[in-house]
Amino acid sequence: MSTITKSNHIGRKISRIRELRDMKQEALAQALGMSQQTISALENSETIDDDKLIAVAKALGVSIEALKNFSDEAAISYFNNFYDNSQGSVGNHNHYCTFNPLDKLVDAYEENKKLYERLLQAEKDKIEYLEKLFKK
Repeated sequence: MSTITKSNHIGRKISRIRELRDMKQEALAQALGMSQQTISALENSETIDDDKLIAVAKALGVSIEALKNFSDEAAISYFNNFYDNSQGSVGNHNHYCTFNPLDKLVDAYEENKKLYERLLQAEKDKIEYLEKLFKK
Protein backbone atom coordinates (compact mmCIF):
# COMPACT_ATOMS: atom_id res chain seq x y z
CA MET A 1 0.00 0.00 0.00
CA SER A 2 1.51 3.30 -1.03
CA THR A 3 0.66 6.73 0.12
CA ILE A 4 0.66 9.29 -2.60
CA THR A 5 1.45 12.77 -1.40
CA LYS A 6 -0.15 15.62 -3.19
CA SER A 7 2.26 17.67 -5.19
CA ASN A 8 2.53 21.33 -4.25
CA HIS A 9 2.28 22.34 -7.92
CA ILE A 10 2.27 26.14 -7.74
CA GLY A 11 1.47 26.51 -11.45
CA ARG A 12 -1.80 24.61 -11.06
CA LYS A 13 -2.70 26.82 -8.10
CA ILE A 14 -2.08 29.94 -10.18
CA SER A 15 -4.24 28.49 -12.93
CA ARG A 16 -7.12 27.65 -10.56
CA ILE A 17 -7.09 31.05 -8.85
CA ARG A 18 -6.95 32.76 -12.25
CA GLU A 19 -9.93 30.71 -13.41
CA LEU A 20 -11.88 31.41 -10.20
CA ARG A 21 -11.29 35.11 -10.78
CA ASP A 22 -12.66 34.65 -14.32
CA MET A 23 -9.40 35.88 -15.79
CA LYS A 24 -7.92 34.65 -19.05
CA GLN A 25 -4.23 33.91 -19.48
CA GLU A 26 -4.01 36.91 -21.82
CA ALA A 27 -5.30 39.26 -19.11
CA LEU A 28 -2.84 37.93 -16.54
CA ALA A 29 -0.05 38.17 -19.11
CA GLN A 30 -0.92 41.80 -19.80
CA ALA A 31 -1.02 42.61 -16.07
CA LEU A 32 2.45 41.10 -15.66
CA GLY A 33 3.92 42.43 -18.90
CA MET A 34 4.45 38.93 -20.24
CA SER A 35 3.20 36.90 -23.18
CA GLN A 36 0.33 34.44 -22.93
CA GLN A 37 2.80 31.66 -23.73
CA THR A 38 4.89 32.65 -20.69
CA ILE A 39 1.81 32.44 -18.46
CA SER A 40 1.04 29.02 -19.91
CA ALA A 41 4.59 27.91 -19.08
CA LEU A 42 4.25 29.35 -15.54
CA GLU A 43 1.02 27.42 -15.00
CA ASN A 44 2.79 24.24 -16.06
CA SER A 45 5.71 24.85 -13.68
CA GLU A 46 5.82 22.98 -10.40
CA THR A 47 7.94 25.69 -8.78
CA ILE A 48 8.33 29.42 -9.44
CA ASP A 49 10.89 31.83 -8.00
CA ASP A 50 9.64 34.15 -5.26
CA ASP A 51 9.95 37.37 -7.28
CA LYS A 52 7.65 36.05 -10.01
CA LEU A 53 5.34 34.60 -7.38
CA ILE A 54 4.99 38.00 -5.69
CA ALA A 55 4.10 39.64 -9.02
CA VAL A 56 1.61 36.90 -9.92
CA ALA A 57 -0.07 37.09 -6.49
CA LYS A 58 -0.39 40.86 -6.81
CA ALA A 59 -1.85 40.58 -10.32
CA LEU A 60 -4.36 37.98 -9.11
CA GLY A 61 -5.25 40.09 -6.07
CA VAL A 62 -4.28 37.49 -3.49
CA SER A 63 -1.53 37.17 -0.91
CA ILE A 64 1.47 34.94 -1.50
CA GLU A 65 0.34 32.76 1.39
CA ALA A 66 -3.09 32.34 -0.21
CA LEU A 67 -1.41 31.39 -3.47
CA LYS A 68 0.96 28.89 -1.84
CA ASN A 69 -1.70 27.33 0.39
CA PHE A 70 -4.56 27.27 -2.13
CA SER A 71 -6.55 24.08 -2.55
CA ASP A 72 -9.84 23.38 -4.26
CA GLU A 73 -11.10 21.62 -1.15
CA ALA A 74 -10.39 24.63 1.07
CA ALA A 75 -12.07 26.99 -1.40
CA ILE A 76 -15.18 24.82 -1.59
CA SER A 77 -15.27 24.52 2.18
CA TYR A 78 -14.91 28.30 2.54
CA PHE A 79 -17.77 29.05 0.17
CA ASN A 80 -19.99 26.39 1.73
CA ASN A 81 -19.38 27.85 5.18
CA PHE A 82 -19.89 31.38 3.90
CA TYR A 83 -23.27 30.42 2.44
CA ASP A 84 -24.29 28.47 5.54
CA ASN A 85 -23.26 31.30 7.86
CA SER A 86 -24.91 33.98 5.74
CA GLN A 87 -28.25 32.50 6.77
CA GLY A 88 -27.23 32.41 10.45
CA SER A 89 -28.03 34.68 13.36
CA VAL A 90 -24.95 36.59 14.46
CA GLY A 91 -23.63 39.07 11.91
CA ASN A 92 -26.41 38.32 9.48
CA HIS A 93 -25.85 40.31 6.33
CA ASN A 94 -28.81 40.84 4.06
CA HIS A 95 -27.64 40.20 0.52
CA TYR A 96 -31.08 40.59 -0.92
CA CYS A 97 -32.65 43.51 -2.71
CA THR A 98 -33.82 46.09 -0.15
CA PHE A 99 -36.17 47.85 -2.54
CA ASN A 100 -38.85 46.78 -4.94
CA PRO A 101 -37.47 47.03 -8.49
CA LEU A 102 -40.98 47.64 -9.81
CA ASP A 103 -41.24 50.71 -7.59
CA LYS A 104 -38.03 52.03 -9.13
CA LEU A 105 -39.41 51.38 -12.60
CA VAL A 106 -42.66 53.19 -11.81
CA ASP A 107 -40.71 56.12 -10.33
CA ALA A 108 -38.59 56.37 -13.46
CA TYR A 109 -41.73 56.25 -15.61
CA GLU A 110 -43.33 59.04 -13.57
CA GLU A 111 -40.20 61.20 -13.88
CA ASN A 112 -40.09 60.65 -17.65
CA LYS A 113 -43.79 61.44 -17.93
CA LYS A 114 -43.30 64.74 -16.07
CA LEU A 115 -40.35 65.62 -18.30
CA TYR A 116 -42.37 64.82 -21.42
CA GLU A 117 -45.26 66.97 -20.20
CA ARG A 118 -42.92 69.92 -19.54
CA LEU A 119 -41.39 69.58 -23.01
CA LEU A 120 -44.84 69.36 -24.58
CA GLN A 121 -45.97 72.47 -22.72
CA ALA A 122 -42.85 74.33 -23.84
CA GLU A 123 -43.64 73.45 -27.48
CA LYS A 124 -47.25 74.62 -27.04
CA ASP A 125 -45.99 77.89 -25.58
CA LYS A 126 -43.66 78.36 -28.57
CA ILE A 127 -46.51 77.75 -31.01
CA GLU A 128 -48.74 80.21 -29.16
CA TYR A 129 -45.98 82.83 -29.19
CA LEU A 130 -45.33 82.35 -32.93
CA GLU A 131 -49.07 82.60 -33.69
CA LYS A 132 -49.18 85.94 -31.81
CA LEU A 133 -46.21 87.21 -33.84
CA PHE A 134 -47.84 86.27 -37.16
CA LYS A 135 -51.11 87.99 -36.21
CA LYS A 136 -49.31 91.30 -35.61
